[in-house]
Amino acid sequence: MSETVAATTELTSQYGARVASDLEGNLKEQERIRGEIEALQGKLAGLQQDHTILVNIQQALGIPAAPAQPAPEAVTAVPAPRKKKTATASAGKQARAGKSAAPARKRAGKKNTAAPSTAPSPLPKLVDLVREHLAGQHEPRSAAEIATTLGQQHPEREIQIKIVRLTLEGLVAKNQAQRTKQGRSVFYATPETAEPAPQDEPEGQPSA
Repeated sequence: MSETVAATTELTSQYGARVASDLEGNLKEQERIRGEIEALQGKLAGLQQDHTILVNIQQALGIPAAPAQPAPEAVTAVPAPRKKKTATASAGKQARAGKSAAPARKRAGKKNTAAPSTAPSPLPKLVDLVREHLAGQHEPRSAAEIATTLGQQHPEREIQIKIVRLTLEGLVAKNQAQRTKQGRSVFYATPETAEPAPQDEPEGQPSA
């Protein structure tokens, strides 16, 4: 009887030690995976912030956005036909299906053209807003003042001082804005209208 109790106690201690070791390994693996998830979330947040800044800069410079590429999962490979007969039969079915579907597409097209357009109007570009704001000012303005004013006038947009400054520098590069510096501050305004240079009298003619 005592031998049975001793064997049971030894077996219980062995299983207990193994379960404790497995629990410790499980907790360590959870901590490792949790750390990797937090690191990936931080990288994702940084990439999303960089994407927003780059899109704003692209809009400020007036560069059209590149068309979105289809996701790899959406691309399905079309298997090659095994026999010529099956390919010809499938082509005939597709032709008949296209003919039967053509009237339906025409009717649907007429209904769609008759329906009123409910698409929202696109937001004006930031470069246009900055250019119009400068045109309405009588004295130079800083990038911070312009960003604050535009943010109040257009609360639906996220206008940042850094993006406004890049937009202003782009206008200066295109001679559509003038930059002046007062101490450490930089101000922007519309370019002054230059007076036409006097024309020289043609040679060989006496002056009046």
